[in-house]
Amino acid sequence: MSIKVVHELPEAEWSHFVKDHPAGNIFHTPEMLRVFSQTKNHRTELWAALQNGRLLALFLPVKINLIRGPLRQLTTRSIVYGSVLCASSPEGRDALDQLLRAYTDAHHQDSLFTELRNLSNLEILLPILEQHGFIHENHLNYLIRLDRTEEELFRNIGSRTRKNIRHGQNQGKITVEEVTDKKHVAVCYSLLRQTYKAARVPLADISLFESAFDLLYPKKMVKLTLARLDGILAAVSVDLLYKDIVYGWYGGINRACSRHPVHELLMWNVLKWGSQNGYRLYDFGGAGKPNEKYGVRDFKAKFGGELVDYGREFCVHSRQRLWLSEKGYQLLRRWL
Repeated sequence: MSIKVVHELPEAEWSHFVKDHPAGNIFHTPEMLRVFSQTKNHRTELWAALQNGRLLALFLPVKINLIRGPLRQLTTRSIVYGSVLCASSPEGRDALDQLLRAYTDAHHQDSLFTELRNLSNLEILLPILEQHGFIHENHLNYLIRLDRTEEELFRNIGSRTRKNIRHGQNQGKITVEEVTDKKHVAVCYSLLRQTYKAARVPLADISLFESAFDLLYPKKMVKLTLARLDGILAAVSVDLLYKDIVYGWYGGINRACSRHPVHELLMWNVLKWGSQNGYRLYDFGGAGKPNEKYGVRDFKAKFGGELVDYGREFCVHSRQRLWLSEKGYQLLRRWL
């Protein structure tokens, strides 16, 4: 049977494919793609491969641009959050092969590159990806098992971090609460913006978090948690929820409160909540490249997770524009 590449799917069939696939993650879901589609400066695409009407492969690029107008082509990139998904069979791999051929044959004048962010081991698919111009790069992540007792989970954390958490609990100055009202999304965003500005890294528009709250919160697919120090907003964690996994998505901290263990206590509360509510795994959402210093990785390492390297895949569509973009980004960071 021939493979047919399509750009629309019945949502029920799409959802079942992702839910039933062992590697299906939240970024493959219709709900998550809809969140991105309602975010400023984001454009979504759906690529799927069918054989005799049966879904075999899924590819969901999100085109993101930092600047509008004439310089848009120098800032737009396509990110495939959660990477590719295909049936674990020869037919599934053949479907992915034909899907990627159709994608890379299409004109991508408005994207510098396509990046696949792998959330599981895709080693078996690397030969197919390489055939279509994707280059593998190492990228680390920490995974924490939540299917254990609270005592075991806490004991797995580094001794100094455990001490800081106990100190924060005993002081009684730090409180942790879940966001249940959309009006508090702006409060969370203000702290995220402060954090990303300090790191000189662009942050998505607030519409991303408003859309996530509107579309995911009613389905219990997102959790926003705040920590306060003597009533002052001190830290925030935005986590995605799907199947039996909690995905660390965004986090921020008030640098004026950094002398206190607000971030450690907040993280412990998120892990404890996941364990108590039947989740199997906490995915920290990335820990940088192996050979580059990354302060966030040092923080994540404190919680005793398993260090994995599922990597990322890159396909450059215009090397000249990418070179110009990288030079421009270096200048942009000076103003962030």
